[in-house]
Amino acid sequence: MKKRFSEEQIIGFLKEADAGLPVKELCRKHGFSEASYYKWKAKFGGMEVSDAKRLKALEEENSKLKRLLADSLLDNAALKDVVSRKLVSPQARREAVAVLKMEWQLSERRACGLMNISTSVLRYQARADANGALSVRISTLAGERRRFGYRRIHILLQREGWVINVKRVYRLYCKAGLAVRKRRRKRIALTDRLPLLLPDRPNHAWSMDFVHDALADGRRIRCLNVVDDFTKESVVIEVDTSISGLRVTRVLDRIAEHRPLPNMIRVDHGPEFTSLALDAWANARGVRLAFTQPGKPTQNAYIESFNGRFRDECLNDQWFSTLYEARILIEIWRQDYNSTRPHSSLGYATPIEFAAKHQFATTDSTELCC
Repeated sequence: MKKRFSEEQIIGFLKEADAGLPVKELCRKHGFSEASYYKWKAKFGGMEVSDAKRLKALEEENSKLKRLLADSLLDNAALKDVVSRKLVSPQARREAVAVLKMEWQLSERRACGLMNISTSVLRYQARADANGALSVRISTLAGERRRFGYRRIHILLQREGWVINVKRVYRLYCKAGLAVRKRRRKRIALTDRLPLLLPDRPNHAWSMDFVHDALADGRRIRCLNVVDDFTKESVVIEVDTSISGLRVTRVLDRIAEHRPLPNMIRVDHGPEFTSLALDAWANARGVRLAFTQPGKPTQNAYIESFNGRFRDECLNDQWFSTLYEARILIEIWRQDYNSTRPHSSLGYATPIEFAAKHQFATTDSTELCC
């Protein structure tokens, strides 16, 4: 409330009384009571106007300090009430602000300042999760294909009709904790590397190699992998406990019944590939065997890459009880690899799609030349 008389006026009244003016006449002249006069005399007696201003400033500063101290003590007490709770997430801070407002009667802005949270965050209303169905589908696909990364899962989702960005799939993929653990790359000694020429058409060059595994009872099995270097298609995976050079020729003859043989087959120096049976077969069929240098698997990188995917996505993911079960499951994986699995080097198309597209292009160019 604003005072009726200022300190300067009060000091002037006191000086009039000191000059000889009776107190009753002074009170009647200026309109205040004698009690007020004696209170003023006790407080401002003998003071000048400058002293009164200084006293007023000191009183205001003292009052301000008292308010600050009271507010500080109140804040400390309020913080001690909520300090036992974990205040990490925005939701926890919102709950703490509600406690300060309800139990300590603090203002919203003051409570937000204590909790280090803005009023916009306090009033934020969470939106409904629009990615629920998509997250569930991503988790389902990742469970079915445990070695697929987010890029291949994005391709599978697009095939199912989802219109989504790959960055959105990556965000939900990481949020669900589905990242595939990368295998450590084996250190290879520095050697001169020759460029591996890429064939220009299907069935021009194939690659062959063996992959070993074991059944549940400990028996060893061998898998003969044959891959088309151009289309990356798995031509065949022959599974047995033992595969000789003669058996390799029978496998190749079986393939020749439904597709033409290549001009060249790239192999390493395994005993099955250097056998007389395979050499005679290649000479009779007009197929050239291209042998890699010993100890340099990078010269047959196409089949080595396929072997890595085959072991990572099939052999390491299955536990075969019998040889028959191994043949069935491996053949299912081979068909899925050719017809469903997106291949990054083919623009995320499947080997069969890529081969069919190139086959049409080759047919059209042949008709134009004729």
